[in-house]
Amino acid sequence: MATKMLRFVDLEQRMPHKRAAEERRKDFGEIYEEYVPEAAADQAGRCSQCGVPFCQVHCPLHNNIPDWLKLTAEGRLQEAYEISQATNNFPEICGRICPQDRLCEGNCVIEQSGHGTVTIGSVEKYITDTAWEKGWVKPVRPLEERPESIGIVGAGPAGLAAAEQLRRKGFQVEIYDRYDRIGGLLIYGIPNFKLEKEVVERRAKLIADSGVTYHTNCDVGGATSFDSLRQKHHALLIATGVYKARDIKAPGVGLENIVPALDFLVASNRKGLGDSVPAFEDGSLNAEGKNVVVIGGGDTAMDCVRTAVRQGAKKVTCLYRRDRANMPGSQREVANAEDEGVIFEWLAAPQAFLGDKQVSAVRAFRMRLGVADATGRQTPEPVEGSEFDIEADIVIKALGFDPEDLPNLFDVPELQVTKWGTLKTDFRTFETSLEGVFAAGDIVRGASLVVWAVRDGRDAAEQIEKFLAKKSAAAKSAAA
Repeated sequence: MATKMLRFVDLEQRMPHKRAAEERRKDFGEIYEEYVPEAAADQAGRCSQCGVPFCQVHCPLHNNIPDWLKLTAEGRLQEAYEISQATNNFPEICGRICPQDRLCEGNCVIEQSGHGTVTIGSVEKYITDTAWEKGWVKPVRPLEERPESIGIVGAGPAGLAAAEQLRRKGFQVEIYDRYDRIGGLLIYGIPNFKLEKEVVERRAKLIADSGVTYHTNCDVGGATSFDSLRQKHHALLIATGVYKARDIKAPGVGLENIVPALDFLVASNRKGLGDSVPAFEDGSLNAEGKNVVVIGGGDTAMDCVRTAVRQGAKKVTCLYRRDRANMPGSQREVANAEDEGVIFEWLAAPQAFLGDKQVSAVRAFRMRLGVADATGRQTPEPVEGSEFDIEADIVIKALGFDPEDLPNLFDVPELQVTKWGTLKTDFRTFETSLEGVFAAGDIVRGASLVVWAVRDGRDAAEQIEKFLAKKSAAAKSAAA
């Protein structure tokens, strides 16, 4: 066990044991095993305890990372857990799925000095999994119950984080979600090898045990009108996320077996949960024995290629129009995919989809990176005469997500949106154009990370409390 910090000089970085690629290709189990206590303490003891902790600065939640690393190194795990959960509603989830290589670990000072980052995500996961095992994770018990009722539309990370924070303050909270399970994309969008569903389900149960009421299979804007929710609750939070798949314009895009990424992932996750999934069972959304081409370079694309491998695909190819250094997804996920046999075609983009009724191949052309655009990223340009074909029995479009048309979906045309279709809010208060209606997460930010959704949900809860306090004070003043 570590007896002091600053051990990065004489102790090498060691991740938890990662199962062999050949073994993990055969199942959907998580690929990393747990740290043993001594290893977790040793790795936490590598922290340099920076005066300015860049790991904390670059965490959207500003988790107190050096503090809980020091406590872990000293074997004080319960205290480490208390510090960890003070700023994060789902530390065991973020420890598993956050792209630490782009956030905390990527900005670790000892990583920059060439000693290899502290394994922050793995230690965070170890702390919280131990806390669950030891019974330290308890439902929220507010000191005082408050009469105000708050409705939340969407049971993803932003909605759940806001719900738990509002329950801490004593508010009565109800969540409305279109799906039959709680968790949003945590349940249906992220594969088990990154986040086993039992992890999400136990957290959802904990929030329910804290007094939050769930309404599943709830069609807000349909059978349940948005106006009725406004009348029922003192405030509303919209945390629906973004689910509308971006499409691609190319000849043949309408052929059969060209599918959106979320359709493919939801079918796989539902099958893993024991549901009957006709589109999987008839082979439409099952990669077994097929040549699979995934278009895109984000984390969703990585989820798709690695899912296809586990389903028994014959060959899996990822087509991305930029190079490896410029892809938006986690480099750690790319490395895992390569280990598992995925072929990456960098600087390649689809030109057309070939086939009669069903897709049989993707015609692509090579790209080169030209001048930088307004965002600072180099613009991909096609290389003339570089066309080549990739055999494909199924093509998965992982091009990102856009917001659904919520003003139309909810039948509230006065709900204002931005030019990108996201909900327009006051960035300080999270309030939309409708009084008492707030919004948080991807539906405001655009498709982003789970950790940012958690941050937005927590911040929105704080602003909702201020709104209700101001409203209550105004009512008392008027009555006087």
